[in-house]
Amino acid sequence: MRIRSLLGALLLLASTGWPALADDSYPNRPIRLIVPFATGGPSDTVARLLVPRMSQVLGQTVIVEARPGAGGVTGVDVAAKSAPDGYTIAMGSAGGLAISPSVQPSMPYQPLRDLAPITLAVIVHEPVVVPASMPWRTMGELIAAAKAEPGRLNYGSTGPGSMPHLAGELIKLTAGVDITHVPYRGGAPLTVALLASEVQMGLADLPILLPQIREGKLRALAIGSRERYPLLPDVPTMEEAGLPGVMTDNWHGLVAPAKTPPDVLALLHRAASTALHDPQTAETLRGQGAIPVGNSMEEFGAFIRSETERWGEVVQRAGIKPD
Repeated sequence: MRIRSLLGALLLLASTGWPALADDSYPNRPIRLIVPFATGGPSDTVARLLVPRMSQVLGQTVIVEARPGAGGVTGVDVAAKSAPDGYTIAMGSAGGLAISPSVQPSMPYQPLRDLAPITLAVIVHEPVVVPASMPWRTMGELIAAAKAEPGRLNYGSTGPGSMPHLAGELIKLTAGVDITHVPYRGGAPLTVALLASEVQMGLADLPILLPQIREGKLRALAIGSRERYPLLPDVPTMEEAGLPGVMTDNWHGLVAPAKTPPDVLALLHRAASTALHDPQTAETLRGQGAIPVGNSMEEFGAFIRSETERWGEVVQRAGIKPD
């Protein structure tokens, strides 16, 4: 009787699925890391710096796949709709995880419902820059010029609903100025436009603009962070520049499809956290203008929620309408 009972129990487990057997085999094939922006951008750079160490921890190759479109939404949507088995994850950003729900009329996914946070990977400052040919050397001078001729100045961003777009609108609200938004399709065309003085000012992730700032072709007037950044020690924060409360740091973090098993998420988190805290990787990230984080899954989830609320309020205040 005992043998029959044991056999019956084993057959029942086999028929219903025994999680331990599936979990013990993970991962047994390459893992796809989707970057929802074009190759060469900040998200792609961060992802490619992380995958060697992540692959080592996981014992499987992590393959970076670019799926750009809709300000980062297209690629994240691929991850959100993938099987929740740990073989497809994404490097989301503030745009696709916290801002787009407030500015896109029909989001194909809801970040807090359809995605499982893994970790906040990096924080990236958003400097306000002007072409070197422009006369302004401080935010005060730029704001004074904007107030003197409302609507004449333009600011460029990396696209509608992007962090630079919202950062520009927050600056306008705080300073009480009228500056026209000119969206571009990413950081590269925005940089070209700035260098050609098509727009008088612009905002983008620091890694995009840092080479031009170092060469003196663009002038950074302020950064929307709590403290000055070591790579730009002479550039004041927005608060120091007279714009208190203007916090405009962008960020990039890893997410997986919702319902991914907790033990699989834990392993992915361990791999990402190990990579982010690797001294050589962290030093490389900082040198390119990104601050490595690697917090817990719970902390990243709470962060996404708070950022969604914060930027949703800016969207309402600025009267930004869905495209």
